[in-house]
Amino acid sequence: MLAILLDPNQCRGSILSRTIAALKSHVPDFIFVGGSHAVSSVDLFVELLREETQANIVLFPGNASQFSDRANALLYLSLLSGRNAEFLIGQHITSSIAIKKSNIEVIPTGYLLVDGGKASSVEYISNTRPIPRDKNEIALSTAVAGELLGMKMIYLEAGSGAEIPVPAEMIQYVKSGLSLPLIVGGGIKNVEQLNTAYEAGADLVVIGNIVESDPSKIADFVACTRNFKKEF
Repeated sequence: MLAILLDPNQCRGSILSRTIAALKSHVPDFIFVGGSHAVSSVDLFVELLREETQANIVLFPGNASQFSDRANALLYLSLLSGRNAEFLIGQHITSSIAIKKSNIEVIPTGYLLVDGGKASSVEYISNTRPIPRDKNEIALSTAVAGELLGMKMIYLEAGSGAEIPVPAEMIQYVKSGLSLPLIVGGGIKNVEQLNTAYEAGADLVVIGNIVESDPSKIADFVACTRNFKKEF
């Protein structure tokens, strides 16, 4: 499956108009909404997307302030690869009552930051170090710990604006020892890299930064996903 990640701070003006036009013609499985920090109104952004597109809107929040009860679902992220309690449980406590009252679908998700070739916004904001690209065992052990703690999904993330995506070998290794759906994102800039992630075992791939600079690429990514589904 495919998710297009949109950051309300970055997707504005003409980029937003072009993105919505592309999403109307080429519908992904999901639109993820979120970023490392929020300034723009998430409520208004989600409402616009729900009015103008057909995809399910899923929150991918960088912190508690990015919650909106207008979305279809929420990835309740816990940064398992880091040791910063604020992003393991702190932000969750801040938002938990509002989330429960909203009746939004909540999906507990173990979030693992992987080295994407340069320091990412997630790394800076969360003050945590990513898992080295060649440490497959650490990635798997962390993912399985999340599974045993009751997470419903695991997310391998190379970070916003990553130079290189999560290695195929790591995706394959983690997927082989996991019983949960596996999300992969960060650094995927073309259909070849998207296809590689699917072939390695990703159940859902997230495309972000490249779409912000060129919304027309949404068509290629949606077509690639549909073709992969047909083959399997």
